[in-house]
Amino acid sequence: MHELRTGLAFFLLLNILAGMVRVIRGPTVTDRFIVAQLFGTTGVGVLILLAADAGRDALRDVALVFALLAPVTVVAFVRFAVGSDAAPGSDKEPRP
Repeated sequence: MHELRTGLAFFLLLNILAGMVRVIRGPTVTDRFIVAQLFGTTGVGVLILLAADAGRDALRDVALVFALLAPVTVVAFVRFAVGSDAAPGSDKEPRP
């Protein structure tokens, strides 16, 4: 069973590497945004798979922390991509 979980984790890591191509090539900000979400979700999945082995309970805790931080990083990415004009509390009106 250990080999199966390790194989699945390796497959998910290959998906992350394929996503890196999309980050580098783009072509749009939306593509990069979707890949950022892929990194967060896949990273949590890899850690959960590896945490299933005996004696690796700390990886489960790290996966939970990553799952909580992933939405924060997505919001930060969107704010960076959109710019500060649409920031809450800004006295400027967003551009049309």
